Amino acid sequence: MQLRDLLKELEASGDLVRIKKEVDVKFEMANVINSLGEKPVIFENVKGHTMPVFAGIASSRDIIARGLGTTKEDMLVKLVEALGTPKEPELLENPPCQEVVIHDPDLNTLPFLTHLDGDGGPYATATVSIIKDKETGRNACYHRLMRLDSKRATARLIPKRQTRTTYDRTKNDIEMAICIGNSTSVMIAASLGPPSGVDELAIANALSPTPLAKCITLDLEVPAHSEIVIEGRLTRDLDREGPFVDLTETRDFERQEPVFVVDCITTRNEAMYQALIPGRLEHKLLMGMPKEPTIYEEVSKVVTCTNVVVTMGGGSWLHSVVQIEKENPDDGIRAIQAAFKGHKSMKQVTIFDSDVDIYDPISMEWALATRFQATSDMLILPKQPGSSLDPSSDHSGKKTLTSKLGLDATKPTDVDPKKYEKVSYGNIDINDYLEK
Repeated sequence: MQLRDLLKELEASGDLVRIKKEVDVKFEMANVINSLGEKPVIFENVKGHTMPVFAGIASSRDIIARGLGTTKEDMLVKLVEALGTPKEPELLENPPCQEVVIHDPDLNTLPFLTHLDGDGGPYATATVSIIKDKETGRNACYHRLMRLDSKRATARLIPKRQTRTTYDRTKNDIEMAICIGNSTSVMIAASLGPPSGVDELAIANALSPTPLAKCITLDLEVPAHSEIVIEGRLTRDLDREGPFVDLTETRDFERQEPVFVVDCITTRNEAMYQALIPGRLEHKLLMGMPKEPTIYEEVSKVVTCTNVVVTMGGGSWLHSVVQIEKENPDDGIRAIQAAFKGHKSMKQVTIFDSDVDIYDPISMEWALATRFQATSDMLILPKQPGSSLDPSSDHSGKKTLTSKLGLDATKPTDVDPKKYEKVSYGNIDINDYLEK
């Protein structure tokens, strides 16, 4: 499903809010989005800008599933299948994303948000970035952009990710296209982080038809239905980037990052800008949920895995819960070890049986209370590579280090399973017992 089709569907079902009052992109808009609980919203009257702004189309698993034409329960399987069978997209002539071409662009015309007091500057965040590497091919991922002036922004490049790897081994500028306002399939595919050489846009096309368009000034292809495409170059110049609030809702620090110079901007007619506020629901789901298929695949190599959830309480990055069909005494510990391989930034994972609802915190805590013993069911891995997003980790060396914790909350296989079953009462029609 394309973006505009999803917005129409959300509005028809009453799940989209339209704000007609003028709203400022500096602080006010982020606070309105947050106060709405990130419900899908379109701001029609943006102070100082002619372009409307929308947000919230990835703020819940149910809305993401609607954008992918599936359900929350079936979404993991759909993502695993798309990862395993990418489909090369077709190339469109005269694509919608190039209905308007601006050869002398000004980044100030785009409604970049300043989200919080203390931010390094105005940021673009819903930014699917496309590059090509001579060795590994096309790559799509997210790079936040902090605007410096009308033609320049700093792009946050994370070490060991493809864009940073390509940048570090290239002497010249790197062509990069920034796509803002994309379908759910493009947004999710760009978050997945598949093995090097696997094309994220082919994964997006496997999730939902995603035709591409050739850029005007670059040797790159971009989603043909993107609302906005910023064509430009990652230069060898460095400038400040940050501070910025990240997944853990704590403030990241200022860095020196590559300067992105814009050469051309193309848009759809009546284009809409997409906002995505940092540290909240959309940010967390788009970062954490795409790690679930990679955890699932690794765990499935050693046991029968039935579900994975990267949890909100762990910043949608540091903690996960995994559901398995346990057959052998050591399946829980093996699943822990495999899960850490599936998401190397993770610091805690808990393994549950398939009868535990891993979307329900009470159900999971009950399983920990009745099926877990710390002396035998806990795995601690000290001094492991960790995430720079975790303020409690050791950041003193070249690599961030953390201690990792695995909890096996599955039933033992050598005792009567009925001992661990939760009783259930029958359901009756209560109307038969009420006075009429």
